[in-house]
Amino acid sequence: MFGKKMVVDLIDRSAENDRDRRNFLKAAGIGGLAVAGTAAAVGAGATSASAAEAPSDGAVLNFALNLEYLEAQYYSFAVNGRGIPTSLTDGSGKMGGVTGGHAVPFKSRVLKRYAQEIAGDELAHVTFLRTALGGAKVAQPQIDLRDSFTAAAQAAGLIGAGEKFDPFADENSFLLGAFIFEDVGVTAYKGAAPLITNKTYLEAAAGILSVEAYHAGIVRSALFERGLQPQAGKISWARDSLDGKTMLDQGLYLDGRANLVPTDENGITFSRTPGQVLNIAYLNPAAVSKGGFFPTGVNGAVTMSDANA
Repeated sequence: MFGKKMVVDLIDRSAENDRDRRNFLKAAGIGGLAVAGTAAAVGAGATSASAAEAPSDGAVLNFALNLEYLEAQYYSFAVNGRGIPTSLTDGSGKMGGVTGGHAVPFKSRVLKRYAQEIAGDELAHVTFLRTALGGAKVAQPQIDLRDSFTAAAQAAGLIGAGEKFDPFADENSFLLGAFIFEDVGVTAYKGAAPLITNKTYLEAAAGILSVEAYHAGIVRSALFERGLQPQAGKISWARDSLDGKTMLDQGLYLDGRANLVPTDENGITFSRTPGQVLNIAYLNPAAVSKGGFFPTGVNGAVTMSDANA
């Protein structure tokens, strides 16, 4: 089905480093010295200037995997009262656990079904990305589902100093918690798209992007129906204050009208760079390598947020 050259090209783009590249080649059954040497040369000394400046496809997918770990854990706890299987959290880098999280006492049958479907999708994303990355996959980093939400809610003005925000306490809190990062996931995948050179991986990322957009649409619609536009607007403002001087984020109202689909004047969703995404994930507008939802940072080659302070 795939020729050797194509397999080597796929492996070269997906591997984070030469060691992963060699492991991929071996797993693919083409680990001969000549072929492996060619791949190593392409990966180490024969890359173009543009390829050297941009993160590899593997680095981009691993960055996405960190975010998928966060989303999968959030929805798994909300629906099941427990996290995703530990068998889906190993990999390179320091593996961490999850702080906080418990089952949401759903009263709405419809909302619970929404949450169950999203939980299944996010678990599938984790599984897919881990399989696509193979030996180059990163482990789940430490994830905070407790203090991070309180810090985010305080920054947004949803609660005051000394108060706590538990996104698993009730349905409205769950939706607001989901809103904190759902829109971010959409803009993260769109921003990462130009960085992916392999068309197979780009198509897969586009598929995940569309699913994340569906999820964000569900959350935005549910918030609007429950009259939570003011709270969502505060969260939108807080995200915007973290990721740079350009005001791009949009709440559920725009120019006095409903705004369930956040787009520009051309009807196109805006993008965030990986650094801007980490500004929000770390809850810090400065260039840092940890904090917020990832108290010890994310794993992989892309770990630093942008300097927007």
